[in-house]
Amino acid sequence: MNTKAQRLKVLCSGILSLILTMGIGRFALTPMLPIMQEHAGLGISEGGGLAAVNYLGYLCGALVVAMISDLVIKDRLYRIGLVMALVTTVGMGLTDNLWLWALFRFLAGLSCAAGILLGAGLVLNWLIRHDHRSELGIHFCGVGLGIVLCAIAIEWMQPYFDWRQQWGLLTLIGVLIIIPAWRWLPPPDKSQQTTSGEALIDSPPSAAFMRLFQVAYFCAGVGYVISATFIVALIDQLPGLEGQGIWAFLIMGLAATPSAIGWDFVARRFGPLNALICASMLQVIGILLPVIEANFIFTMIGAILYGGTFVGMVCLVLTMAGRYYPTRPAKMMGKMTLSFGSAQIIAPALAGVLAEQSGSYTSAVYMAAFIMALGSVLLLMLKSREPIKPQLVPIN
Repeated sequence: MNTKAQRLKVLCSGILSLILTMGIGRFALTPMLPIMQEHAGLGISEGGGLAAVNYLGYLCGALVVAMISDLVIKDRLYRIGLVMALVTTVGMGLTDNLWLWALFRFLAGLSCAAGILLGAGLVLNWLIRHDHRSELGIHFCGVGLGIVLCAIAIEWMQPYFDWRQQWGLLTLIGVLIIIPAWRWLPPPDKSQQTTSGEALIDSPPSAAFMRLFQVAYFCAGVGYVISATFIVALIDQLPGLEGQGIWAFLIMGLAATPSAIGWDFVARRFGPLNALICASMLQVIGILLPVIEANFIFTMIGAILYGGTFVGMVCLVLTMAGRYYPTRPAKMMGKMTLSFGSAQIIAPALAGVLAEQSGSYTSAVYMAAFIMALGSVLLLMLKSREPIKPQLVPIN
């Protein structure tokens, strides 16, 4: 098989893995949340708790990733994660026990870590070793496509199937996805050079840079997770926007699909850190727009800005990890995700409590926007500590 065809299959494998683990495994809960609150007896704070448990699993997965250096073990865990996404999805529809739901969401979080960290690391490792651009924009299209798939599938299924059957049908879609996702990613190459013979050299940033970067990424995690978890329920509660939450979720996914590719181009022109700062500031606006003015246009613009930035930010951070550590990108990816993931444990649970006490998600959204803005300031502070240039391998 020629190199271009192999590259396409590897990228498609990564995209499909994210549709399965992040789209179905993670984001299906967002549009299913109000359905389960109405028909399965799930409370508002309990919904926030399930989201927090999901991110606890994600955080634990990130810890495991950060500790493992062997590419063969990473490849095995990645494939286990694909299967786990199916098991946890079907499990959500087989019970109405809150503790079992929590267990499935925890395991789904582990699956997400496998898809987004191990999958991204394995794809990036293959690209670098075969002298392709060390960018993950195309790979991360899978997150947006997964959101779009879930939004369309659930909107179509809702009039005809109950909540249990919807989880089951999502699992069947996942079965179709896992086959190419599994087969098209080749076994990892453990050599320390590219196919052209260039040595892979790590060029890590300073410890001070990393500390500030991790705090900023924690803030980004708070900003991301509130909307990612509650956007459908939030918008459905706004006056005049009842039933429009699923459309905002769909628009968010459509905006997210090409966004990482776009931010790759911005990073090439202005540098990854400048691109990250710009994305962070735009995301603050996207988070706030639906609650500043509760109308359809503001809500959809907010969904576009949010969807068009959150995937791009993750992609930029993980790509930077690959450039600083081409021999072991998943190690820095795991460390950064510990910051991002810990925010995603704390924030949904807190947001659920705030929403239950106030009767709406507005206060949680303002909290998320404030912390996200603080993260933008910290990213600006990183400018004075930024390494001159990360080590890059040659590209064709």
